Amino acid sequence: MGGTSNSSGYRVRGVVTSMCSYLHSSRAVLLGGLLLYSLLPPAAKADQIVVLVDEHGHKIYVNTGESTTRVDWMKRSFRSDTPADSLRIPANIDQLVEQAATRHQMDPDLIRAVMRVESGFDPKAVSSKGAMGLMQLIPATAHRFGVVNPFDPKQNLEGGVNYLKYLLDLFGGDLNLSLAAYNAGEHSVQRSGGIPAIPETQNYVRKVTTIYQSGGTVPVAKTPAKEPPKAPIIRSVDEFGVVHYTN
Repeated sequence: MGGTSNSSGYRVRGVVTSMCSYLHSSRAVLLGGLLLYSLLPPAAKADQIVVLVDEHGHKIYVNTGESTTRVDWMKRSFRSDTPADSLRIPANIDQLVEQAATRHQMDPDLIRAVMRVESGFDPKAVSSKGAMGLMQLIPATAHRFGVVNPFDPKQNLEGGVNYLKYLLDLFGGDLNLSLAAYNAGEHSVQRSGGIPAIPETQNYVRKVTTIYQSGGTVPVAKTPAKEPPKAPIIRSVDEFGVVHYTN
């Protein structure tokens, strides 16, 4: 009996020792892995995958091309809390606006006003309702107007301007109804026979038209102009051996 008890005790102590060693080693591996991940450059970490749900309840996965630390999930399509003077349209995006306006025969100031309210000129903006990019296109609208990557500024702008022009044609050039449809959907406007009694939509129409009617003046964040090259300094020696420097 005594021998059996001692033997059992040794076995129990052996199992406990093995378990402790395993836990310590697992903890070391876990901590090492976390440390290694924290040291990886941003490019080595996974891009942010945005999960959206369309009007049919289907999930859509979109790779934004940005790491999770750069995607702001709290951005909404209506930015009533953003100071107007703090928004500047990047020069490259403003150039795309001019090009799209020319192609579709649209007023570039109207496009700027819509974009300013929709995304604040942020090509990576994602709303809580799944709208994406500069013109805040939902997946169905993006697909409808041939936008493959809604986070590409050129594609997003093309799709948004195309949709806006379609709405202006649909509602006979009525700007208020067209803007209401851009925000709430064309069918919602058609059902209500006017601007829907939705506070967000009413505020949206009011804000866009106010910016547009004020001339759509949006400060452009222009790239600083390069300084002209300086004229070279020329060294010459006259017949008397005197050195002259001329610019």
